[in-house]
Amino acid sequence: MTTETIPLQPVPMTKADLVTDQAVRWCPGCGDYAILATMQKVLPECGIPRENVVFVSGIGCSSRFPYYMNTYGIHSIHGRAPTLATGLKLANPDLTVFVITGDGDGLSIGGNHLIHTLRRNVDLNIILFNNRIYGLTKGQYSPTSLPGHKTKSSPMGSVEQGFNPLSVALAAEATFVARSIDVHTKHLGEVIKRAVEHKGTSFVEVFQNCNIFNDGAWEDVANAKTRAEHTLELVHGQPMIFGAARDKGIRLNGFQPEVVNVADVPADALLTHDERAQVSYHYLISRMTLPEYPVPLGVLRSVDKPVYEHQVIQQGRDAAAKMGPGSLEDLVASNESWVVSARNGLH
Repeated sequence: MTTETIPLQPVPMTKADLVTDQAVRWCPGCGDYAILATMQKVLPECGIPRENVVFVSGIGCSSRFPYYMNTYGIHSIHGRAPTLATGLKLANPDLTVFVITGDGDGLSIGGNHLIHTLRRNVDLNIILFNNRIYGLTKGQYSPTSLPGHKTKSSPMGSVEQGFNPLSVALAAEATFVARSIDVHTKHLGEVIKRAVEHKGTSFVEVFQNCNIFNDGAWEDVANAKTRAEHTLELVHGQPMIFGAARDKGIRLNGFQPEVVNVADVPADALLTHDERAQVSYHYLISRMTLPEYPVPLGVLRSVDKPVYEHQVIQQGRDAAAKMGPGSLEDLVASNESWVVSARNGLH
């Protein structure tokens, strides 16, 4: 009698598998709900086993995200989520790791950690919720708030220039940079899937509405009735055309983008989006803002560069092959050590 072993087939994951038993504690109407629902919908479509997924967050409203995803998760400390996530990828590079952060968490105390993660090209998916306000701490202006914005901490209006998160990411040479909107869930889902597919650091800015402390910050681009006139959906290899009637486009006038009527210019005069162009081109696109330009949405940049953790792990293997595996005991007892004695005045 022979016994045949039948290999187990992976069970397809569904949105329900990613919903936890935790009560979702965001204000009613918060844009975070839409982002959470989109993540729970599209992650099963990425084909990654749930046990290989980790969500790491810092501090802020967005950072409650790991509680609501039925995967592994770490609710870390203010601004340090990219650092913890980097260590996690070095320890287990097979994991799919998401960093969930906000404009306050990621671009203030966490700004240093964020830019160095981007320049290293660690294989992480960084999702930055941008509501242009500190929501959890009750409405102070944030690093992305516009000049003149009146808040509890700037009652006469902020005198600071706000960060453009995409420009920050591009200046740090991020290999994948994209933008979407909380309520534009189909678009957001497509961007998240592209981010997961990318090998290296994926940086996705999500316009997110805080209806308590900064309601309507993104109304022109979030409202389905006005979105077409105020946004430019970027598609690789396609001309930059926008508007409800698809009658407006972007061309380059010297080094300056310019809005034109499509009917007034030759087709080849319009800018064609190229995700793989030089970073200076992507930076130029990232600077387009209302009211002069439509707001670019979608994937600005997607290029291939060596992945940080792969290189670090390979260096360790190369060193072991050259000098042997070594041991901690031998290292401590090596001649590169010293003794502090009492005769040196230390006791």
